[in-house]
Amino acid sequence: MQLKSIKLENFRQFREASMEFAQGDDGRNVTIILGDNGSGKTTFAQAFSWCLYGETDFKDKAVLNKRVFKEMHLGEDAIVRVALCLRHGAAEYTLVREQNCFKDMSGRLKEDNAEFSIAKKDDDSGITSYANGQNEKDSWVNSILPKELSHYFFFDGERIDKLGKDIASGRKATDFSEAVKGLLGLNPIANAILHLNPRSKNSVIGEFNKSFDPKANSKIKELTDTIDECNRKLDSNKVALDGLDDQLEAAEKMKVVKENELRLYADGKRLQEERDALSKRIDKTFSARSQKYGDVCDNFNKFMSPFFSLSLIDRALRLLSKQNFSGKDIPWIRDETIHYLLNRNECICGTHLDEGSLPYKTLEKLLELVPPKSISNYVSEFKTESRHRVDGYVDLVQETQERLKRISDDTQDISELQSNLHAVEKKLSGKDVSDKVRDIEKEIQGFVNSINSYRINRDRLNQEQGGLQAEHDMAYRKRETLTLLDEKNRLTQKCLTYAQTIYDDLQTFYKDREEDTRKRLQHTINDIFKQIYEGGLHLTIDEKYHITVQADDYNGDIETSTAQSISAIFAFITSIIRMAKENRNSDDPNAKMLSSEPYPLVMDAPLSAFDKRRIKTVCETLPAIAEQVIIFIKDTDGEIAEKYMGSKIGSRHSFEKKNEFETELS
Repeated sequence: MQLKSIKLENFRQFREASMEFAQGDDGRNVTIILGDNGSGKTTFAQAFSWCLYGETDFKDKAVLNKRVFKEMHLGEDAIVRVALCLRHGAAEYTLVREQNCFKDMSGRLKEDNAEFSIAKKDDDSGITSYANGQNEKDSWVNSILPKELSHYFFFDGERIDKLGKDIASGRKATDFSEAVKGLLGLNPIANAILHLNPRSKNSVIGEFNKSFDPKANSKIKELTDTIDECNRKLDSNKVALDGLDDQLEAAEKMKVVKENELRLYADGKRLQEERDALSKRIDKTFSARSQKYGDVCDNFNKFMSPFFSLSLIDRALRLLSKQNFSGKDIPWIRDETIHYLLNRNECICGTHLDEGSLPYKTLEKLLELVPPKSISNYVSEFKTESRHRVDGYVDLVQETQERLKRISDDTQDISELQSNLHAVEKKLSGKDVSDKVRDIEKEIQGFVNSINSYRINRDRLNQEQGGLQAEHDMAYRKRETLTLLDEKNRLTQKCLTYAQTIYDDLQTFYKDREEDTRKRLQHTINDIFKQIYEGGLHLTIDEKYHITVQADDYNGDIETSTAQSISAIFAFITSIIRMAKENRNSDDPNAKMLSSEPYPLVMDAPLSAFDKRRIKTVCETLPAIAEQVIIFIKDTDGEIAEKYMGSKIGSRHSFEKKNEFETELS
């Protein structure tokens, strides 16, 4: 199936909007539609479902544009219409669904039943034919895309999230199983097996069983009745066994959940010891951090003076290096001599020393140059002290940063320890731990009892199945011997034998192909999953199509994040598309028999759960695998999506929200 165009009239926010989709003929197979939240992306995506199946996921099921309804006069009507044009197989289809809506005399909205039409134009003959009657219309739509499989190709973030939660919870993946069978060509074989089913009275084999003529031998009817009764019981037991398997699986999963929960509560003493140890570590780390704060202050006080004086010392030394104080002092004269002469007001040469006179000032200045502290000595000592300070220099900034880093590490440790302590205290809080343990152990025992009961019932049913099958086979052989004695019954038996042989061969073929398909699917899923989600993880698929996320270097399930689960869903959907494409292009006739039509991917806001790196890989992977991609995306993700899909984008549209009730398409 390949979508060509869609046209909306009065559908929700859209009074009139039409869109053509990229076909991929030129290698550009992506249609991108941009719009803010609330602009109508989801509405437009839902239009496909409404047109095809007459259904939407809206809480408000009314599809008429509210502004149109408001403008209608009493008694006036309006048409809601969606027309979808697509190609499927060797024909072009036009599907139209329209609904007449009117405003009654009380001003309330009334809706007629929606009318649906579908036309098919054959490529070879050019003849256009129309489906008549609801059954034929449903049959045509079902042949294009069965409704139960449509959500794998028309999906939104909410749908992906639900499937992701199914993976994370390990629920039985019936949807996944049906999708594989339906989209990889296994359903026709399954339907053929069902058509021949020997346990059904209305199947081919069932009809042959009813065709034996009992007149030739009355024992034939008795044996046929025995065979029919055995088949009925075998079918009934099979349904019961399937139900027991599901119940057993659910009980075993819940038992594991409760056992894991018990491990958290079983040893109250251990939890209390863990709480006490954490409290002590927190106190110790607080104390160590306080000491480190003190060390920072002490270190700052100790080295503050040298640190801040370094630039002054440097400037002083530079200045002193330009001066020469050597020889300016007078040997053998001390400062006491100068003071004596100044006090006497007379120099030894007889000059009178009046205070303030030039001779007085000259002699007074000499005090700076004579012992005990001459200037040359000062300079020498200053240089020596400066060298000591420089030699003992500590980089105060680096030292402080390193100490603060250790304090920050302590703060981080305290935060983590407090978080762990809170978790332990939460387990210990409220109900007494011993009571909680008893409750959990009681629940576990309940599940153990259920598991044992299921297993006993399953063993009983399996034994009963064996007895019924033996009784069935014995009656069948006896009847076969009797029917060969009569010509009419001999022909019926011959046809029955042929039908049974075909049934058995189809069963074997289906089992082999289904197992091979599942193995190929797992390989393909992992190939795509690791492109989308890099992180040492892989997916496994069991016989019941449970999809689990596992670590490459760890045996067992792991807790699944939203991004991992959604990546797994993308991988699952694109894997089916890739395998269907490979089957169509294969030279193996068995593979071609298991091929299906290509299908588009129509996605509403699928990238919101991913980071930018994974958006890139998703944007690169989807167009390379799917033959047609239609993506509705919010403006905030649009730039990066266009960046990585740019060469693949063949059609681009955007929504402009005029008001709460109207959106225009450009």
